Amino acid sequence: MSDFNILHNPRCSKSRQTLALLEENGIQPTVIEYLKTPPSEKELSGIIKNLGVSARDILRTKEAEYKEAGLDNKELTDEQVINLMVQYPKVIERPIVFNETVAAVGRPPENVLDIIK
Repeated sequence: MSDFNILHNPRCSKSRQTLALLEENGIQPTVIEYLKTPPSEKELSGIIKNLGVSARDILRTKEAEYKEAGLDNKELTDEQVINLMVQYPKVIERPIVFNETVAAVGRPPENVLDIIK
């Protein structure tokens, strides 16, 4: 099985709980503090593909940056949304656990159990 990564925000309780759950299950993921080191457009596109969702499905719509970035414009393509997510990483849902073939949003944290077992 491929190594796992986690898009992590240490200030987020769900992110901390998901990281702890992974560790309890013997997974030592590479922790990516995505607010400090946002994923590239290519990386984010791959994560979204592996989640099996559209880019809009992992947007944090209540963040101020959501409107500030113009992400409330429903005319934006997935490519445009992903570009804005890289520029405004605060709008990316968290935590996301992923590797090269699978991904899961840790809301609730138990969602990640499906991809690590």
